[in-house]
Amino acid sequence: MIRSSQLRSAQSITPIMTNADKSASNDSSPVGMVHVGGVGKRFDGRQQVQVLDNVSLDIRESEFVSILGPSGCGKSTLLRMVAGLVSYDNGQIQVNGGQPISAPIPDIGVVFQTSNMLPWLTVQANIRLGAKLRKMPRAQIDARLPALLEMLGLEQFASHYPHELSGGMRQRAALGQILLLNPKVLLMDEPFGALDALTRDRLNVELLRIWQHNMLTVLLVTHSIQEAVFLSDRVLVMSPRPGRVIHEVQIDLPRPRDPEAIKADPRYGEYVSELSRMMGVF
Repeated sequence: MIRSSQLRSAQSITPIMTNADKSASNDSSPVGMVHVGGVGKRFDGRQQVQVLDNVSLDIRESEFVSILGPSGCGKSTLLRMVAGLVSYDNGQIQVNGGQPISAPIPDIGVVFQTSNMLPWLTVQANIRLGAKLRKMPRAQIDARLPALLEMLGLEQFASHYPHELSGGMRQRAALGQILLLNPKVLLMDEPFGALDALTRDRLNVELLRIWQHNMLTVLLVTHSIQEAVFLSDRVLVMSPRPGRVIHEVQIDLPRPRDPEAIKADPRYGEYVSELSRMMGVF
């Protein structure tokens, strides 16, 4: 069974720190790579809607964290706030111990559900585009691109156009656009949600392989409990609107994660069942 130390309510969540973290920090400094402290967000329209209320979380460097929650609870809004794409009304968001986030910064990369590839550019040109806009030196782009295409399994498709690719390939190319920028934090908003189940499972394996290669800090928003358990070190569960983090589950499964071995592990089923109960699935 899942140990009680792996499952905590939001009220009891405390940042997890190593001894090195503790000695390098003080009471006033945020812990880890991503710090969200007491953040709230309200949308004003015909009716005022409180989307998020007093959301707090900390993500360690190179940790893979997923967020689950009912539709409309503010998961994607929270992700966009961390990315600097949406403002927040109160609280604080910091990345890598820097200034509070108020706009996009180079340390953060974002992958959305729909790829933003330009149809008139090849795969290679699409992947290069963001780096060119950031004014990355051409020599640096040229040096990094071949290995990146190989890692993504797209080296044979570098000269293809988006319409010549499968949905999974387009999402890999979209991920390549971000990885070329070498961010410290990768934010992913349902990146495989529009794909069929088989392709989604394959890309989950690919995502883990890429994460293990780059050791980025990842925050993933997903509706799939199975996906969250398979990928994550930790899963956060949000309440219905106004969204708050109400549960945290540590995923104590071995890495690297082989799909067959992990899904045959009794603990995998226990995590899925426990998170399903938290989500009100049964």
